[in-house]
Amino acid sequence: MAFGTQDSIADGDEVMNEINMTPMVDIMLVLLIIFIITIPVMKHAVNIDLPRASTEVQNIKPQTVRLSVDAEGHYFLNETRVADDELATQLKTAAAQEPQPDLHIRGDKAVRYERVAQAMAAAQQAGLRKIGFITEPKN
Repeated sequence: MAFGTQDSIADGDEVMNEINMTPMVDIMLVLLIIFIITIPVMKHAVNIDLPRASTEVQNIKPQTVRLSVDAEGHYFLNETRVADDELATQLKTAAAQEPQPDLHIRGDKAVRYERVAQAMAAAQQAGLRKIGFITEPKN
């Protein structure tokens, strides 16, 4: 029996032009039933008793230590002038605080970079971990 030949038309057999959808619908319904049965089983999880923790926000902000270097190379720690030999000891006392304060360095643009680098080295040797630079925006 051949498709589309004159002999099959003469015998009374007609050529089938459409796909039989019944088997495909049956397969889809079976898959749908399988998914409906298996999805609730997949949602079960292992029950774990998790520890409780407070959700209270802690607003402990570390203190900020401002170190300024003026145009002549003098150090100012929180707007009080500090001698070069006292700078390291005062930075060590600041580093020993809990929580450790942030160090903000403000350097005059006319000061030699060497003075700012010495201040950064003293802060690092004192144990300060958070060091930042303060600049002014361009107008």
